[in-house]
Amino acid sequence: MNTKQLNLTIEQNQSLLKRVATKFTKNPYEIEELVQETFIRSLSSLERFIHHPKLVAWLFVIMRNVYINKYRKIGKYRTMEAELMSGNHFEQLTYNRGESKFVLHDIQSAIRELPEDNYRALTMFLDGFKYHEIAEQLQIPEGTVKTRIHVARRILKKKLGAYRKKN
Repeated sequence: MNTKQLNLTIEQNQSLLKRVATKFTKNPYEIEELVQETFIRSLSSLERFIHHPKLVAWLFVIMRNVYINKYRKIGKYRTMEAELMSGNHFEQLTYNRGESKFVLHDIQSAIRELPEDNYRALTMFLDGFKYHEIAEQLQIPEGTVKTRIHVARRILKKKLGAYRKKN
């Protein structure tokens, strides 16, 4: 597929996708972001669907997944924030800022030291991608993605065992 075909396809479907995006949000900035993210996620497979009669339906599914993943992340963040703010968790975090910085550094280092295959799968998963989306991006079976994430978690658990809570 050449750039001209790609641009034409995007131009032809952009206004339709903007109308569809209004079903998810009324914020013009979020609508634009949702349409752009839909096209970005579809680029790797757009060539197969460019002349397909169900192109718009396929783009809609991608848009819906982008929207759901975004708000799942926000929901997880709000839940975690609420848990931290309740009780004395907040006091402990502010009191131990230096220690928290070292812990965060150790976690980031452990993640960076993962084997490349496990690192890519795990970071995509942490960014909110679903297993099938990771499999499509990495061009591997979904079961392999699950295995790589599982192995990455085991490696991290072993490396970061010193931080495990003692009951």
